[in-house]
Amino acid sequence: MPRFAANLTLLFTEVPFLDRFERAAKAGFEAVEILFPYEWPIAEIKARLEGHGLQLVLLNLPPGDWSAGERGLACVPERIGEFREGVARGIEVAKALGAPQLNCLSGITPRGSSADLVRSTYIDNLGYTAIELKKVGLNALIEPINTIDMPGIYLNRTAQAVAAIADVGSDNLFLQYDVYHAQRSEGELAATIEKHLAQIGHIQIADNPGRHEPGSGEINYDFLFDHLDRIGYRGWVSAEYKPRAETEAGLGWLARARQRATESAA
Repeated sequence: MPRFAANLTLLFTEVPFLDRFERAAKAGFEAVEILFPYEWPIAEIKARLEGHGLQLVLLNLPPGDWSAGERGLACVPERIGEFREGVARGIEVAKALGAPQLNCLSGITPRGSSADLVRSTYIDNLGYTAIELKKVGLNALIEPINTIDMPGIYLNRTAQAVAAIADVGSDNLFLQYDVYHAQRSEGELAATIEKHLAQIGHIQIADNPGRHEPGSGEINYDFLFDHLDRIGYRGWVSAEYKPRAETEAGLGWLARARQRATESAA
């Protein structure tokens, strides 16, 4: 059975953010991820992690002004200085909280900039990020996001991400494979994961349509979880979905995964 983490930005939203750690632990998760932990006192988050025996496995670099529609700054030529300040802030928080990796959102392709300039800015910023993270023993991730949910997002296909990783050439830069986004963009989930297994540092899950819990839509997650075991994936699989009701009521997929693992081991 894969190792499952809970995304505390999307799950357990029935309670305030700092109370979600307890709910995740009681639900049986041993790890969590947070999209952007920067608005809460780091000491408070650390206390919740330690108090409930949880590991923080992922956070994102600062995305710019999220409320204004910004979705990362890595590809934006006129924001390089701000992006690199965000790298420093992300490293500071990750080290304080024990997170081993940070996701770098690509950003929305800026209007009026040439495709070559946008790409060179993105690759240069990824190279800078990988170098700075490697200095402190952290990994960098990049995540293709579907353009239906996020129009204009620069990084939107697996092949595009793999090419960027090759161009940067850093051994601490990996692919964050979001099953929901991949299903909306390109499908061919199992074969793509297997093909790029060595480059995948983290997996996120949600079903389609609706980005709800596994088992609510068209993706065969029983098969996919077994497939991850068969091909030897050893990273975390994070539940990053929008529960249709109270979070605990939608955790049947997790109970099924545990039951199938027990039956397989018997």
